[in-house]
Amino acid sequence: MTDNFRVSKKSIKSRARQGVLRLAHGRVDTPFFMPIATRGAVKTLTSEEVAELKTQIILANTYHLWQRPGLKVIKKAGGLHSFMRWSGPILTDSGGYQVFSLAHARKITKNGVTFVSDIDGKKNILTPEQAVRIQQILGSDIMMCLDECTPYPCARDYAKKSLTLTHRWALRCLSYFKKKKISRQLIFGIIQGSIYRDLRRQSAEGLVKLGFDGYAVGGLAVGEPVEEMYEVLDYTLPLLPHNKPRYLMGVGKPEQIVAAVRRGVDMFDCVMPTRNARHGLLYKFTSKQPSLSGNFYEEVRIKQSRFTDDLKPLDVNCDCYTCRNFSRAYLRHLFMSEETLGWRLATLHNLRFYLRLMEIIRQQINNGKL
Repeated sequence: MTDNFRVSKKSIKSRARQGVLRLAHGRVDTPFFMPIATRGAVKTLTSEEVAELKTQIILANTYHLWQRPGLKVIKKAGGLHSFMRWSGPILTDSGGYQVFSLAHARKITKNGVTFVSDIDGKKNILTPEQAVRIQQILGSDIMMCLDECTPYPCARDYAKKSLTLTHRWALRCLSYFKKKKISRQLIFGIIQGSIYRDLRRQSAEGLVKLGFDGYAVGGLAVGEPVEEMYEVLDYTLPLLPHNKPRYLMGVGKPEQIVAAVRRGVDMFDCVMPTRNARHGLLYKFTSKQPSLSGNFYEEVRIKQSRFTDDLKPLDVNCDCYTCRNFSRAYLRHLFMSEETLGWRLATLHNLRFYLRLMEIIRQQINNGKL
């Protein structure tokens, strides 16, 4: 395993930390947020536009890219970076989330997961070894182990059984990774165990013994109360090595990201900024220099009639293309007219909001304010 992560600053107020993660396609400052490029594209945006937002790293989906366009095409293109014209780092998930989200179309066995394709109806088997092989061909900077993301609520007996399977899959992923002598990519293990403290401990300690490049906390943000999520983080993160990055998968709302950073999380991803943008829900800081406590941001529902003739920018303090060029009235007009340009402009803004949030978080850790 490689030594690519360094903590450069620890908060005196919380467990927050600032650091640097060095990857094959560049350096990434932590804590960071990854825009979602599920099928090799951040919805409605070009890779150039994503880069102009000061995006450090993106996330792509192993399962969906495996299904379409398929490995043959991506391999011929020279890997996912070349295929989508993105020069920065990429993290690929393993397909484990699809075990959760496509529960109606899959069957889990000890060997792996059989999916019924929504494209052609064929059955495809995703094993731990296959998950690593696919990610090796994609050429991502960080690959994830295959796991089972359990739902909420989840009975303890099932959570325990699932955890045993996930650990065996992690061991198989790591064994295949080492067998193939993969050197330019990192591999992360995923901690499961639902909301059961002893199972989370068992999962974390077992994965740490295997010695991954980083550790993700999975199986959260799947419907549990936010207090439960924070509690799991409170007792799980201290079990992880200080010198390895910590990734909270699928989170989340801005205040949840801040709360998780205070608990020691370094990495985040979520569909929220892009998905909400397409529905006309936009984010705006409440002040030029937000304190990240209390109500530090507001949600703007741009379709509301009060914006009909509002010619101010969405956020006068935002440096995104949308706020520098267009008014709230124009944005509302685009949404009410069902112009797809509205989705694009809203996506640009929401992603820039999330990336600015991470910049502010890093600044406040560095300045001893978070």
